[in-house]
Amino acid sequence: MTANAIPCFYGDSESLYQIGSMTKAFTGLAVQKLIAEGLIDEDGLISDYIAGFGSYYNSAKVDITVRNLLEQKSGYTNNEKEYPSASEDMTLTDWADSISGLELKSMPGTEYAYSNVNYNLLGLIIENVSNMSYRDYIEEEILAPLGLENTRVGTVADKNIIEGCRLGYRHAYDYSIAVKEACIPAGYYYSNSEDMGKWIKIWTGSEDIPDDFSEPLIKTKKFLTEEGDYYSGWELFSDGVIGHSGGTANYSSRIVFDENTKTGVCVLSNLNVAASTDSLCNSIFDIVSGKEARGLTEDIWTIFDKIFSLLTLIAVLLLISAIKSRSRCFLLTVDVILTIVLILIFILFPIIFGADMKEILFIWAPWSLTGGLLSLAGVVAVISVKLLMVKKYGDNNKTGKRQAAYGNS
Repeated sequence: MTANAIPCFYGDSESLYQIGSMTKAFTGLAVQKLIAEGLIDEDGLISDYIAGFGSYYNSAKVDITVRNLLEQKSGYTNNEKEYPSASEDMTLTDWADSISGLELKSMPGTEYAYSNVNYNLLGLIIENVSNMSYRDYIEEEILAPLGLENTRVGTVADKNIIEGCRLGYRHAYDYSIAVKEACIPAGYYYSNSEDMGKWIKIWTGSEDIPDDFSEPLIKTKKFLTEEGDYYSGWELFSDGVIGHSGGTANYSSRIVFDENTKTGVCVLSNLNVAASTDSLCNSIFDIVSGKEARGLTEDIWTIFDKIFSLLTLIAVLLLISAIKSRSRCFLLTVDVILTIVLILIFILFPIIFGADMKEILFIWAPWSLTGGLLSLAGVVAVISVKLLMVKKYGDNNKTGKRQAAYGNS
């Protein structure tokens, strides 16, 4: 979907997709509106708006400002093992209490580190200063005035929602995940291409908007001056292009726009292939901007799906070979190699992805990763049992021979 003077839609314009972290721009705009109204001080401390909230760096108590959150410079990271997201029964307040007092990775205001923590905290600040639920504030003060009638805050019963999908053995399967209320401000809106087209026109100045939104929009873009800058849910890319990507376990999306040319592109997908979605969006934007398209990028999960689909097949062949083989050397070699591979995967993957292996296997990664690892583990188990039986048979055989020799003597 592109947005010039006349928006163009490709696909079903009424279908609703989860937009992931593109949600942050809505949360950011709500904060900017409250700043303009004098209800939030951008340089105010989190503890001014969230009672009892504290944070530490090098074991010393430090202050995080609203600006730090907006710029992703709070000291929090997106590592779920260190800063767990909310459980399904948590409110924003419950979740904030659960992470209050945790050690930060950097001094607030010094280093950029993208984190959902920042925008979920902003969601709670919106609740506390407005005396409204986050959902109600966004619906009544942001979406309705801007005419974004097809954008939904979190989970709703809507026949137009397109089911998310998950890769597995070179296919996409329907895959549904419950949306946690305390995670919504950072990444769990639903929208369609029609509203995203209007959203682009709002930010490029091609759409009439209420006067009280002019200052928040102007201020947000004013803070995006150098490539790589992040502010209020938007990032500045090269050539003055502004945008953001979104990715959940079963959806991916991206939006980019150029205010100078009044051009924008948004791609919504019901599959977790963020790198591919990003490159598709960028390529379409290149084309409509009269540039040479950069081409498509294969997503890491797509690559993993290919690798572990192949590993599953290899595991089946190894299992057949192991059952038939009488070579202890062959069995022992395969057993050791596969055991090392499994150990390395279970050690390295949580480090690489910043999440527990359980979360990687059963939420984010393709089904083939789970299937492949189970298949390899099954081969290890079968070979190990067979090696024990061979050893036991060999020991019994040796004992029998000794007894026979003793009887003959």
